[in-house]
Amino acid sequence: MKLFVASGIFHPEPGGPATYLREILSQLQERGWDIRVLTYGEGSTEGYGYPLTRIPRKMLPLRLLGYATASRPLLAWADVVYVHTLALPLWGSRRAPRIAKVVGDEAWERAIRKGWVPQTTDIDDFQTQHYDNNMAELDKAKRAREARAMDAIIVPSQYLKRMVVGWGVDPERVHVVYNAMPSHSASDAGAASLTQADARAALGLPSDVPLLLTAARLTPWKGVQHLIVALRSVPGVHLLVAGEGDMLPELRSLAERYDLNKRVTFLGLVGREYMPTYIRAADYLALYSGYEGLSHTLLEALREGTPVIASDKGGNPEVVTHGVNGLLAPYVDVEALGDVLRQAFAPGQRSRLAANTQVGIERFDFDRMIEQTNAILRQYI
Repeated sequence: MKLFVASGIFHPEPGGPATYLREILSQLQERGWDIRVLTYGEGSTEGYGYPLTRIPRKMLPLRLLGYATASRPLLAWADVVYVHTLALPLWGSRRAPRIAKVVGDEAWERAIRKGWVPQTTDIDDFQTQHYDNNMAELDKAKRAREARAMDAIIVPSQYLKRMVVGWGVDPERVHVVYNAMPSHSASDAGAASLTQADARAALGLPSDVPLLLTAARLTPWKGVQHLIVALRSVPGVHLLVAGEGDMLPELRSLAERYDLNKRVTFLGLVGREYMPTYIRAADYLALYSGYEGLSHTLLEALREGTPVIASDKGGNPEVVTHGVNGLLAPYVDVEALGDVLRQAFAPGQRSRLAANTQVGIERFDFDRMIEQTNAILRQYI
């Protein structure tokens, strides 16, 4: 059984899709799949246990040509093609069935990034509204057409299934397979034994300060700007921001404007090996984003026993049960977010929620995710 995995991102780059592939492919190998991977990026291709080709992110025409050229023999070789980024230049044989993993709407992300639609455009509104910008409408049409051409689509949440069906894809061909976190690896097993006090000591963080952690790409829809503003509602609470992105200068200025410099710390990009320790050190992991398909970050926090504060958007309500394993806040409503932060740091609340972080976590079982994915791929041999 020959599986060609086509992606736009791969380990060791940050992000849920890169993490997912790194975790799942070795498991699929154990189940009999012969795997080859093609991706963009630089870095080593050794040590993965399967052939990996990286196409450098050069000028756009060269990048596309390089990817298309490398994909041709792989498309002819494969029994199944597992596509992890729509709009990849897979210009070759259509002999093998194509199954796509869809974790979001790249047409919406691109439209915001390129200024085709206002920065505040909600992803759900983007699905149904018509825009005067021809590029935005063309990109939406191309994305929907490519999705409809796939033999099957895997999505990590019921929310995303509804979205993809809205693109005109037959619901019978859209399969929900929840994301999952594996058990602790050897590299982060040490963090699993740390108490909150131990984790703070290891990171040099004060033991007596209420601590909120957010980990995300610093883009407008991740909502870090709203967390900073809402932080004014909870005097004494400190916010750690793990991540990089174009919004970093704006976020620094925002913290300055509200005189929160001493309470907001920008950590930059935190290596995956350190993230479990930061999560254990925090009182809460916050993800106040305007869009999430199904967040690996939320799952990781719950695995570590840290309750979460999340927006009520996207797949977040499928992970977080308000008042049980975390708290949900309406998006975008900074005043309501401030109310939720005050509730979170009320006496006794953190310990009550932390005691329930494993409630419902069985839905996100790693072995179940592997078996469901394996079964779907085998259907199309």
